[in-house]
Amino acid sequence: MEAIQYIKSVPRYLTVRLLGKRWQWLYTSAASCIRLAKIDEPQLPTPDWVKIETHLSGICGSDLATITAKGSPYFSPFTSSPFVLGHEVVGEIAEVGSGVEGYDVGSRVVIEPVLSCEIRGIAPQCYQCQRGQFANCENITRGKISAGIQTGYCRDTGGGWSTYFLAHKNQLHRVPDDLSDEIAVLIEPFACALHAVLKAHPRDTDDILIIGAGTMGLLTVSAIRAIGKSNRILIVAKYPHQQKLARDLGADEILLPNKALYASFCRLTDAESYQPELGKPVLLGGVNVTFDCVASASTIDDALRFTRAQGRVVLVGMPAVPKNIDWTSIWYKELKVSGAYTYGIENTEGEPIRTFPLGIQLLQKMGHRLLPLIGERFSLKDYRRAIQSALHTGKSGSVKTIFDQRLPAG
Repeated sequence: MEAIQYIKSVPRYLTVRLLGKRWQWLYTSAASCIRLAKIDEPQLPTPDWVKIETHLSGICGSDLATITAKGSPYFSPFTSSPFVLGHEVVGEIAEVGSGVEGYDVGSRVVIEPVLSCEIRGIAPQCYQCQRGQFANCENITRGKISAGIQTGYCRDTGGGWSTYFLAHKNQLHRVPDDLSDEIAVLIEPFACALHAVLKAHPRDTDDILIIGAGTMGLLTVSAIRAIGKSNRILIVAKYPHQQKLARDLGADEILLPNKALYASFCRLTDAESYQPELGKPVLLGGVNVTFDCVASASTIDDALRFTRAQGRVVLVGMPAVPKNIDWTSIWYKELKVSGAYTYGIENTEGEPIRTFPLGIQLLQKMGHRLLPLIGERFSLKDYRRAIQSALHTGKSGSVKTIFDQRLPAG
C-alpha cells in the first residue's frame, strides 16, 4: 500500500532545519525525512485492534513542524521510526479483531489518537491514566506497541497518510450518519480546541482574545460559540479569508498582526499602552482570557502583554523552543499560564464526559458551519503540493489541507 513515511535521520533533519527556510523545496525533497513509499499493510497486534481504510486525513501544524524540523526535539524519544504521519482521520473499518465488539467491517469511525496505557495493554495503568489524563500517559514507550505519543508517530500503528492504519478498540468513535466525512475529519482538531476552551473556564463577562486564525484559532472561536458562550471575542487574523471565516464563525473584532496591533488592541479594549525604554509596549488592562493558537516567541510575548492582571493565558499552539519572551507580566500581573494538549475528561454541567464524544455531539448541531475550513484535497502521490499548500495558507486561501484517498493520483 502507499504511505507517507517519516524516517529518522540526523543528517536529513539538520539539512532541512538549517537550509529549509531558504529553499523550501527541501522539505519534501529526497534530502528530507519524508517519502512516499510502498509498504506492507499493517497487521493487528492483538485481537483488540481494528484495521481502518482511510477516507480523509488532515495535515496538522504538528505534522508540518515535524516535516520542516521546526518543532522542538522534546518528543523525539517518544516516537518510533519509520512512522506514517496522520492523526486527523476519518475512515471505515476494513478488519475487526476478535476482541472488538460493537463495530463491524464498514463502520465509519474517527479515532482518538492518544496511545495510552489501555491502548498499550498495560496494567496497572500509570498515575496519569488512572486520573483520566490519558494524553499525559507515562508509559508511551512501553507495552504491546512501539513508542509513540499518538497514532501517526508510532511505527506499529501506521497513520492516516496511508491506505490503511490500525486503531485499538478504545480509540474508536463512531461517526453519526448526519456528519459528512468533511466534518468528521475536523473532529480531532475541534476536540483540541474544545478542551482548551473548557480548560480556561471563561466567565460570561470575560473578554477573550484569540491569537492566530489558522485551523486551531478558528476552531477555538467555534468551540466558544458551540458551548453557548456569548463572550466578546477578538481575534488576530492575518489573511482576508481567515478574517471572513472568523467573523462568520462568531468573532466580534478582527485585529491585524501589523505595526498597529497594539494601538488597535487598546482602541478595542480598556487597555492603556506605555512605552518602556526598550521593547514592545507595556499594557495596563486588556482581556481576561487569551488563547495563543500560534505559540511563537512573538505571540507568546504578546499574549502575556494583552492579558489583564489575574487573567488566563492558554497555549493552544505548539510552542517549540521560543526565545526573547519577557516573563515579567506573569509575575507582575499574577497571570495563570497553562497549556492545552489534545483532550481528556471534561466536566460539563457536573457530568464527566470525554472530549471526543462531546465534540461529536456539538458538531452534529453546528458542524456544517465548519465546511468552509476544508481547503484543497490531494492524493498521497501529490503530497509535495499538499504540504506546500498547507505551509502557505495565505497564498492558497485555505485553512485545512487534507489528503483524500478517494481521489485519483494527481
